[in-house]
Amino acid sequence: MKKLTTFLCASLIVPSISAQTFIQAYKDRADMVTQSNITTNLQDFGNLGIKTTGSQANANALTWIKNKYLSYGYTASQIEESPFSFGTTSSKNLIITKTGTLYPNKYVIICGHFDTINGPGVNDNGSGTSIILEAARILKNVPTEYSIKFIHFSGEEQGLRGSSHYVNNVVYQGGVRKLDIKLVFNLDQVGGVKGNNNNTVYCDEDQGGISSNNAASTAVTQQLRNCTALYSPLQTAVDPAEDTDYIPFEQKGEVITGFFERIRSSYPHTSKDTFANVDPVYVYNIGKATVGALQHFAAASTTSGTAKTALNSLEMMKIYPNPASSILNIELPDPKAATFSFEITTSTGRSMLKVNNETEINVSGLENGVYVGVLKVNDQTFTKNILIAR
Repeated sequence: MKKLTTFLCASLIVPSISAQTFIQAYKDRADMVTQSNITTNLQDFGNLGIKTTGSQANANALTWIKNKYLSYGYTASQIEESPFSFGTTSSKNLIITKTGTLYPNKYVIICGHFDTINGPGVNDNGSGTSIILEAARILKNVPTEYSIKFIHFSGEEQGLRGSSHYVNNVVYQGGVRKLDIKLVFNLDQVGGVKGNNNNTVYCDEDQGGISSNNAASTAVTQQLRNCTALYSPLQTAVDPAEDTDYIPFEQKGEVITGFFERIRSSYPHTSKDTFANVDPVYVYNIGKATVGALQHFAAASTTSGTAKTALNSLEMMKIYPNPASSILNIELPDPKAATFSFEITTSTGRSMLKVNNETEINVSGLENGVYVGVLKVNDQTFTKNILIAR
């Protein structure tokens, strides 16, 4: 759980959604979050007892989470139990890796802790745990350009022990960065308070620590707000990043963001942090926002259902090189079977270039920067971020 501070930088406005466009497939998957799954996860988490780091209940919780992933179809090779210790206490983090189609060695990390103190911790942090599980279930077979690591940390309540171990021994080894991370998206204490009007969620923004990653965090936090508006009924506000599992990443210069409940519960770290005192509907709505945002961050496939053309998956077409300097190539699985158009727009939707049925596109006239490529094949639309760099 984050330390209590005064949120001087919070604002309660609904953000502009100009930075992202609505993607129906993302909404369809966000709507696959079910209230029954969220409720069951919260109740099962609570029934595991007080999951103090190093305890048998803590180990049982890790096994419960691991079995959830196996039931979703993740394989043993995708699941890693990462042990760590401090003093006489030993525990494990659980890391599940879903490999990206275009950038397999660059990772979006979505994380939250599963250890608790003084109570079953259904809010802190069964809520974040339940949402991460639901996101992993829904995205299991969805192609994403970037790899995703679903990480469940232990030892958070004892001083970010699990996440610090992971950053200092896995992400960095001997002071050398071994893992290329796009961003870290943390969920901690998102259960709300039962009986309150829980219609707003905090989006965490890096406003301290080292300054070199603050601007990038501001950008992704705004994207998180945009996705929340697009794919859930919640409003958003910004609060400063605090003492939870993204901090060890931030201290190494990584880009961070996250969700935290807007109306702060007083039950965490007590015996009253139970299912009876959280708002399952609030957790469900944050789950929808999470699935929408995670798809955006990892660049998920923008098609759903059965394709009606030969181009039926992001894995079956290529747009390269990316980054591009002068020529951008489009490769379709069956070029003779489809009529297509390709448009490059700014993030705000302003068209910069549009061609029809051309597989070699001259982009030398575009300035350096990130654009959105929109490929339309018959009645299907695909989008991909395009980086122009020289």
